[in-house]
Amino acid sequence: METYNVILGVDVSKLTLDISCAERRLHIKIENRSKGFFEFKRWCKTNGINLCETMIIMEHTGGYEYRFIQFCETIPIAYCRIPGLEIKKSIGMTRGKNDIIDSFRIGQYGEEKIKRLTPDKPLDHNILIIKQLLSFRKRLVRENAGMTATLKERKYAFEVGNNDTVIKIAREKIKSNERHIFKIEYEIMGLIKANSLLLQNYRILVSIKGIGPINAWMTLAYTENFTSFINGRKYAVYVGVIPFDNSSGTSIKGKKRISYLAHKELKQELNQAAKVAIAYDPEIKSYAERKLKTKNYKVVLNNVKFKLILRMFSLVKRGEMYVENYKKAS
Repeated sequence: METYNVILGVDVSKLTLDISCAERRLHIKIENRSKGFFEFKRWCKTNGINLCETMIIMEHTGGYEYRFIQFCETIPIAYCRIPGLEIKKSIGMTRGKNDIIDSFRIGQYGEEKIKRLTPDKPLDHNILIIKQLLSFRKRLVRENAGMTATLKERKYAFEVGNNDTVIKIAREKIKSNERHIFKIEYEIMGLIKANSLLLQNYRILVSIKGIGPINAWMTLAYTENFTSFINGRKYAVYVGVIPFDNSSGTSIKGKKRISYLAHKELKQELNQAAKVAIAYDPEIKSYAERKLKTKNYKVVLNNVKFKLILRMFSLVKRGEMYVENYKKAS
């Protein structure tokens, strides 16, 4: 296991980075661009910080950290991104906050947890672009859903015809968004086809009944082509389909429940996949019919999501397509 002599905490914002070394009480505020990164290197040299022996800890911000990550990879500097909620819950009771304090707290978290932290893998730019395209596609789909609802409500409430200005604009907007959605999907498939490993795993995923292109794209993107999670169970926890105990001593004996800490979008897409699998996959259909005799429908649906996740990871690990060979016992 590699050891790091210096742990730096970085509080990331759109325009600036606050970088602190909690152990040595050092701090610098730089611009979140090339000029600031050069200033950071000079600051490290002045304070005797060897970047090759340094671990940088930062929060996931959804994009503002990518410039700094690219800089870290060119040096290279080891870095680790941590969910902000994990850091917040780990530091105990606190009062007040600002960017400088936050950077020190992130650095302190890194110093306390360094034994179990591992550096992030270098960014896969194809995966990054697929995530961005999927995110924008989702926005267009939601916009179309809103426009469609507007059309129905306006026709019902005001009894207007197709020549109404609002109706015309809404329909044009829907058609325009549909063209953009098609263009985005075409580009996603182009990125997958250009990478043999992505293409192989994509073909495996869509061979599973219930898993369509959207679920396959999202699974490839958020598992980083099945490299970010060591097994299906870990991914199922991330998605939010694994129930956890809710008991304490003799007084609290709650039922097992899934956690609200989940990736809601992935879970939502898997919801539809599970319904399709129950309808068209003989094995899962038989399982669901058997369980529905004693369990609630939502519990069974959640179990089917878990089964689909395990099936995806198992097939990708073996490099095999899904083959339907289920035979119901007589």
